Amino acid sequence: MLKYTLQRILYMIFVFLIIVFMCFVLIRMLPQPLLPPNDPHTQVIEMRREALGYNEPYIVQFGLFLKNVVTKFDWGYSEKLYFGQEVWSIFIQKLPASMIVNLYSIVLSIPIGIALGIFAALKKNTWIDYTLSTLTMVVISVPSFVYALVVQYIFCYKLQLFPFLMKSGTDWFSWPMFVSVVPAVMSLSFGVIAGFTRTTRAELTEVLTSEFMLLARTKGLTKAQATIRHALRNCFVVIVPAIFGEFIGILGGSLIIERIFSIPGVGGLTLNAIHGLDYNIFILTTCFYTAIGLMASLVVDISYGFIDPRIRMGAKK
Repeated sequence: MLKYTLQRILYMIFVFLIIVFMCFVLIRMLPQPLLPPNDPHTQVIEMRREALGYNEPYIVQFGLFLKNVVTKFDWGYSEKLYFGQEVWSIFIQKLPASMIVNLYSIVLSIPIGIALGIFAALKKNTWIDYTLSTLTMVVISVPSFVYALVVQYIFCYKLQLFPFLMKSGTDWFSWPMFVSVVPAVMSLSFGVIAGFTRTTRAELTEVLTSEFMLLARTKGLTKAQATIRHALRNCFVVIVPAIFGEFIGILGGSLIIERIFSIPGVGGLTLNAIHGLDYNIFILTTCFYTAIGLMASLVVDISYGFIDPRIRMGAKK
């Protein structure tokens, strides 16, 4: 297990460097944004560009970029949106908003999705199962921004239960702040609920038809006892890693949802950096999203071995 984990970490770092290098080169190939004249920060940024080798080959520029990140954790300075400010400090200020909205969404949607999946599996081949399965496929097929517009129209405009936009401030766990993020949380939750409903229903349905479940029933266990003691434990081997992956994804945020509800998070920062041609911010957020995706995949794979000791990741047959 340790050997497999180390191999996956090395592989993750290798893939991360390749993706970041490709994005870095593509970004550096774009025209550099013009700096405002007669500004005290302009000369400093021009000097930094020279020190970072903007006139050197791309491989040299990338080497200098990695050196500054690894040795000094220096991601550069904003050249457009937050002129002259450190990119990392801007990013840290935006991260809590993305994390809070996604945390609320996951805490709400995972229990609901698992419960609906269990209910659909227990009612297999009934109208309840068919209805839930159909709704699940429809919800998964529709993009999250469509739900955002529907939620805004129904709950914010017609019923006026929630504000259209997220409340400004840093008191993330206050009641007014929670109320203001409910529309965004609802928009993000639909897809997660549908995903866990489908996964739980598929896994539990397969387990319920297994031979060991028939053996458990013949030994005198009721259907409820056999389901709780044996079926759920086996199907959670697949569900729990998915939960781990979702919690890793808390950091990622949602580009479109954050923009629609004016959430001052990483997603909005990324879109603003794209529109504002602030390349240093975009490089940082690109590295961040790449790392989150790779880490989620790594945690999901490794967690299988911890949840079920019978699974030996990377073992030879």
